Amino acid sequence: MLEHGGRLRLAASEWGIAVESWLDLSTGINPDSWPVPPIPPHLWQRLPEDDDGLLVAAQHYYQAPHILPVAGSQAALQALPALRAPGRVGMFFPSYAEHAHAWEKAGHTVVPLTADAMQLDDIDVLLLIHPNNPTGTRYDSAQLLDWHSQLAARGGWLVADEAYIDVDPMHSLTPYTNRSGLIVMRSLGKFFGLAGARVGFVMAQAELLQRLQAELGPWTIAHPARWLAIQALQDSAWQAYSRAQLGQSTERLAGLLQQHKLAVHGRTALFHWLITPHAARLYQHLAQCGILTRLFTEPVSLRIGLPGTEADWQRLEQGLSTWQR
Repeated sequence: MLEHGGRLRLAASEWGIAVESWLDLSTGINPDSWPVPPIPPHLWQRLPEDDDGLLVAAQHYYQAPHILPVAGSQAALQALPALRAPGRVGMFFPSYAEHAHAWEKAGHTVVPLTADAMQLDDIDVLLLIHPNNPTGTRYDSAQLLDWHSQLAARGGWLVADEAYIDVDPMHSLTPYTNRSGLIVMRSLGKFFGLAGARVGFVMAQAELLQRLQAELGPWTIAHPARWLAIQALQDSAWQAYSRAQLGQSTERLAGLLQQHKLAVHGRTALFHWLITPHAARLYQHLAQCGILTRLFTEPVSLRIGLPGTEADWQRLEQGLSTWQR
């Protein structure tokens, strides 16, 4: 199993601090999540049904013609490699490690790419995290569609994991997913803050989604999670509110890090990424304060998510202040 953020029980055991006493800034999940209403009891007693309105709500929200709901984008990224014969998959690094792991496990060769010298002729699949995790790198939509056209002309794919794009959805590729070989993954885990619901979506041509659905099998999402997803996707007022709030919060975090002389090398609206030779020491210092961040080793760097309450902001400020001294 690869390492991920959010492992509070492990952190509690390692640092001797109770689980409930931690401030978790390790995941890049919206700390002010969509407010979950009471779940109708009958949803626990019936199998989920495909015609419950989730597909329509998702099509409206993502502006995509063909959508397959899945148990979080993790389920899709693990199943997609089986739908192609083994080939060469180009990726930028560092990035979300589960993608490379899944493609290599299915027999593909993962090829590290650099933006300065894109070798599309040398790969069959271009896989992007858009914007990237943890670097925050963004890609111009026109450039992405040009890369896709070059790949699709010889049967290749462009796969985009857009887990962090909901704050700026105008840059999404979902409206173009009726094109052959263009596959986009989204989820409710980051922007909506519903990681525990395990709800994601894949957008692509209908034939490919049918093959993916056959690979995953029936009832991939629990009935209560489907119901929650419908309500969240239709709540346009909360979505507008949250985008505005996240914009303010990410600027506040940038200012706080700058105040403590920590340079930001990349960011999205939900996290900031710092490259520093002191990353491991800063990670350990904050952990001793009960603040969990995400440490990376290649390159040595730290990802810090957004605090939620004012008390959380003050706690991070205190942790950074004692580090600086």
